[in-house]
Amino acid sequence: MLDKNGIAKRIAKEVKDGYYVNLGIGIPTLVANFVRDDIEVEFQSENGILGMGPFPLEGEEDADLINAGKQTITALPGASFFDSAMSFGMIRGQHVDLTILGAMEVSQHGDIANWKIPGKMVKGMGGAMDLVGSAKNIIVAMMHTNKAGQSKLLKNCALPITGVKCVTKIVTNMAVLDIVNNSFRLLERAPGVSVEEIKKVTQGDLIVKGETPEMKL
Repeated sequence: MLDKNGIAKRIAKEVKDGYYVNLGIGIPTLVANFVRDDIEVEFQSENGILGMGPFPLEGEEDADLINAGKQTITALPGASFFDSAMSFGMIRGQHVDLTILGAMEVSQHGDIANWKIPGKMVKGMGGAMDLVGSAKNIIVAMMHTNKAGQSKLLKNCALPITGVKCVTKIVTNMAVLDIVNNSFRLLERAPGVSVEEIKKVTQGDLIVKGETPEMKL
């Protein structure tokens, strides 16, 4: 199965030349480290930067240069900085081509739950509500199961929902899936992972047609 970097590396293949991309907190922030060198991509962070680069090398961090998750980042030549109003104007105006988010649960209908676990302290939904409400292309980066080994790909989300019918693709440590006819459709499997193993830990309805290829990283 893939680790977090493996998930990010696979998602990086979905990033096309000329894209404006928003990276959510968690695994999505790693995607910037794996984008091909021969394409031009502008990474946007909702705290007010367009032109994020990969994470800085150890010892080269700038504490004043951070992403929305308060991680230190780098800025590419030509990067621009602005306030939150401008940042969310970009998001709400649908000027972002691809949004990559982490999730605690995804339903077979394309619903996403990624901001609150009842009974635990949270700072709030943040920019997730704007991203899921405005983006046309949302890829979720997540582990296939929780720490108890239970599926996070469900018939219906049990946690508070962030967005309804908005997810277009999911990349987990076990598989690549999309949403078709209110079901998960298996597109690829992680190296060394069988279709039967994926079926066993996918609670939602799963469509498997033909032979499922292995991911190419």
